[in-house]
Amino acid sequence: MGQEIASGRFSDEVRAEFGARLREETKILKSWFDKRMFAYDDGFTGGLEVEAWLTDENALPAPRNVEFLAAADDPLIVAELSQFNFEINTAPERLRPGFLRAVERELARTWATCRGTAESLNLTPILIGILPTVRDEMLQLDWMSPAERYKSLNEEVFRLRSGAPLHIRIEGEESLEMRCDHVMMEAACTSIQTHLQINQEEAARFWNASQIISAPIVAASSNSPFLYGKSLWAETRIPTFEQAVSVAAFRDIAGRPCGRVTFGAGYVRRSFLELFLENHEGYPSLLPALADKPAEKLAHLRLQNGTIWRWNRPIIGFNEDGAPHLRIEHRATAAGPTIADMVANMALYLGLALYYARMETPPETLIAFEAARENFYAAARYGLKSRLMWTDGRIHDAQALLLDRLLDEAREGLISAGLTKEEISERIDGVLRGRLMSGRGGAAWQRGFINTHGADFQAMTMRYAELQESGMPVHEWTV
Repeated sequence: MGQEIASGRFSDEVRAEFGARLREETKILKSWFDKRMFAYDDGFTGGLEVEAWLTDENALPAPRNVEFLAAADDPLIVAELSQFNFEINTAPERLRPGFLRAVERELARTWATCRGTAESLNLTPILIGILPTVRDEMLQLDWMSPAERYKSLNEEVFRLRSGAPLHIRIEGEESLEMRCDHVMMEAACTSIQTHLQINQEEAARFWNASQIISAPIVAASSNSPFLYGKSLWAETRIPTFEQAVSVAAFRDIAGRPCGRVTFGAGYVRRSFLELFLENHEGYPSLLPALADKPAEKLAHLRLQNGTIWRWNRPIIGFNEDGAPHLRIEHRATAAGPTIADMVANMALYLGLALYYARMETPPETLIAFEAARENFYAAARYGLKSRLMWTDGRIHDAQALLLDRLLDEAREGLISAGLTKEEISERIDGVLRGRLMSGRGGAAWQRGFINTHGADFQAMTMRYAELQESGMPVHEWTV
């Protein structure tokens, strides 16, 4: 959900004070990096956030998350931007034998609570990147969740845009172009976010590796081919989200504006501090809300970071003993199609991050940042059919690259973290390899259904929900 704020009324004095506190907290953060004050752990810790939809008996978005959340009464199930979205979380777990099975069990338990609660309200929860039945009249401010953060976010985006409407333009298999005067298009984009806690000494390598591996992960996990009845990108969620909160900021070395939702401006050279300096110096404050907390809690720095949605976001967290720690929040994968698929996608990210961050030759010296960026958007547009430049200097078909090389490298990375070969094989061989061999991921299944049955998005969504409930990974689905 993000950090809630007490008030959205920001006077010039409040904005100035927020800027001063952000500056002070950035200096504190720099001193922590200089003194190496972040928690050190010989192992790793991971976790998962999953965004989902509420739908009614007609497979349309149901704006009822207030009563749904009240009925669920579970701290792991929280609100999202729109009244038809919600988010579920898993508790942080150490990467060790049984990690993937533990995450899947916890996610399944929480999802069972969601399903039972929704059924008691005559609703159906769905895990999918973009709900195919969502319509423009549903993505309006009347359907925004009743949190001050969201109301203020909308107002501040258009204040920084001087009132100019957002321009949504996506060229894919078909084209979509529209203008809107609110940020609710963001609510159309639901994802899973994998968290990985890392040590300061390796953080830069892990962030750079995360940037590089995001492209094949998106290709393998795409699940958002449709928006407003148009067949667009394999992962349409990515261009939609980037354009849904478009606010001018600094420009990268190529002269492109780095938006609030971004792949980034370049690799990290030494530490995460570079990213937080970008946050401070390159982005205007979007929610300049003052917090009555000690500067060492970094409340304003963390709020600023929470309004910059890098596809790999640097996170400053705190352990139970108060020691600060560093995390990466990998945000590039879509929600769904099933719990088994999502845990497999999590395993792919974690395994590849562990493998590439610890390569003897840093992969960021083998793939230019511009190539990594081009890979990312090619994967979002074309999915498994995309062509990606890789560390050997060659261009590969994404599907072949994953099958011939990356699955085995992910396996090696997970083994290095202490996971068992059996649980790794369950996800790498039992789910991912089957998906890649068949070429049938979430986006491919959705397009296959429409190609077979015609443009009946309601029927497709109902069938999708039925198959999702079966628990079978998507490559075993039929249309």
